[in-house]
Formats: sequence, C-alpha cells, structure tokens
Amino acid sequence: MSVTPDPAPPHIRTFHPRRGRMGARHADALDTAWPRYGLTVADDDDTAIRPAELFGRTAPVVLEIGFGMGDATAQMAAADPGRDYLAIEVHTPGVANLLALVAERGLGNVRVARGDALVLLGRLAPDSLDAVHVFFPDPWPKARHHKRRLVQEAHLAAIAGRLRPGGTLHCATDWPHYAEAMRAALDAQPLLRGGVVPRPAARPVTKFERRGVAAGRPITDLVYHRTGTTDAAD
Repeated sequence: MSVTPDPAPPHIRTFHPRRGRMGARHADALDTAWPRYGLTVADDDDTAIRPAELFGRTAPVVLEIGFGMGDATAQMAAADPGRDYLAIEVHTPGVANLLALVAERGLGNVRVARGDALVLLGRLAPDSLDAVHVFFPDPWPKARHHKRRLVQEAHLAAIAGRLRPGGTLHCATDWPHYAEAMRAALDAQPLLRGGVVPRPAARPVTKFERRGVAAGRPITDLVYHRTGTTDAAD
C-alpha cells in the first residue's frame, strides 16, 4: 500500500495587504515608472534575482523590507549613491509613492519590488547583501498572531544567510514586547552578533516612528552583523 506524504506546511504570511486610495500622481507612477524601476515578486516564481543585472552595475546592495510609503528609503538612497537599494512592500499606494519619489528625484540606485519579502529572499544568492533594513514591521501584538512576525527565529536563517560576512541587519520597532522578542531571536541566530544601539543618525524618522512616539512608546534599534562563519547558513 502506498503512503501519501503529508503536505508541506502552508506559507504563513508576515503581512496583511491593505487597500488605499491612489491619486493621479500615484497612478501615473505605476504606469510610467514601474517598467523601469519595478519588480514583481510572485509566489510561484523561483527565478534567481541578480542585483547586478537589476541595477545595471555591481555595487553593495541594501534590502529594505516593508518600506511603507517609501520616504525614508528615498532619503537614504539619495544620501548613499554608492549602494543600491532593493525595497519591497505589499501596500500598492506605498509602492506607487516610492516609484514617484524615485522618478522625480532620479534615484537610479533604487528598485521597487512588490510581493512577499520571504519569497524575494529565497531568490537572492547567499552572501549577496551588504545590509538588510527592517524598520517598524507589523508587530502582530496578539499572541495568536506572533507566528506572523517577520523578525523571528524561523526567518532569520534566511535573512542572515543572504548577508555577506560583515554585513548589517538593522531592525527598529516601537513595540517593547516585540523588541524583546526580536533581541532574543537575533541573539539565538549563530550567524549574527550585535544588540540594542542608540538610534543611528542615518536612519530617517518614519511615519510609524512618529506615531509610536506620539503614543508614548519607546523606540528600539537593534543592529547585528553577520559573522564570518558560513557553516550555519541555510
């Protein structure tokens, strides 16, 4: 008698797609800037993403996960022309807004991806990123939703494995309980070393950060660096 293997566990989303209105500026950006700067990350596509082909040059790459409306990403990329910024988001108005900023400011070192960041990570080569930024991800505060958090042990092997040795993972949150969970997960990842740091001046203040401050929540920045050991990489 043949035995049918158990199906693979379903992919748990770390995000909840939101709807939002788009004005003429955003709609125009999707029409005109997407062909040049956009990248669709489809769940069923495992084609390798090669940053040198995507950007048309060889340069250090920063992965921005969940960039919101993209203002901070555009500001950092403009101040850092020697590195390329691959920014991914699922919120269409945010994607459109960053596309508009990129086109208006002529930011050739930015590419805007739409889709699941975990799928994108799977399409990048190991040791291919100079830095990964995860600024104010959805905290999923209810205990039953913690499995949806992006920064957790289940995902950190993939993130750390895509960083080059010496590369940086920078996370920020305004939820103290999430900050504690982040630190515990990051400390447990053998490819990463670091901890809580004072707010780096190079990280722009984001809309989510301002909301957290207004609500009286403390801001926590965690900066970790990839070790030179590759044995534990996924």
